[in-house]
Amino acid sequence: MNCVEWETLVALHAGGDASETEAEEVERHLGECSGCQVLWSGVRESLALLRTAHGEAPDAAHFTAVRTRVMAELERGAPPWRRLAWISGVGAVAAVVLFLALWPAPVDPVPARMLASIPPATLAVRPVLPVRTPAVRQAAARARQREPITIKLQTSDPNVVIYWLAD
Repeated sequence: MNCVEWETLVALHAGGDASETEAEEVERHLGECSGCQVLWSGVRESLALLRTAHGEAPDAAHFTAVRTRVMAELERGAPPWRRLAWISGVGAVAAVVLFLALWPAPVDPVPARMLASIPPATLAVRPVLPVRTPAVRQAAARARQREPITIKLQTSDPNVVIYWLAD
């Protein structure tokens, strides 16, 4: 049968549970598809068989007898620990209380130790120069015209060299 999408609608129509528009569509499809006709007749036969088998409701005494047997079987098969479930509850509460009682108290953090100290820098005072004469000004200008300092930094990569120029 290639009509997978029709199976649900055919079964609903066979049981009388399809709407009027769905029933009309199914009737049209059943006129064209022999596979769905076989499904429809099979579902109708199964429903008729189930209705005849379950046409009469059993007596209330039958339900009572079945219920009594089921409850007796359950009670007989119940493990003893289920009857004494309150013991496990008390044990769990005792374990929680013991756990909380033995929980360590919070510890104050230890202050960090100072590994090194740097002494404060001394205050540099600019010396007071006497009145500047032209000779003093030339000496000061020569002192200011220093040669720049070049620092070469080698890295682990031989292709990278860093130069630092300072006045």
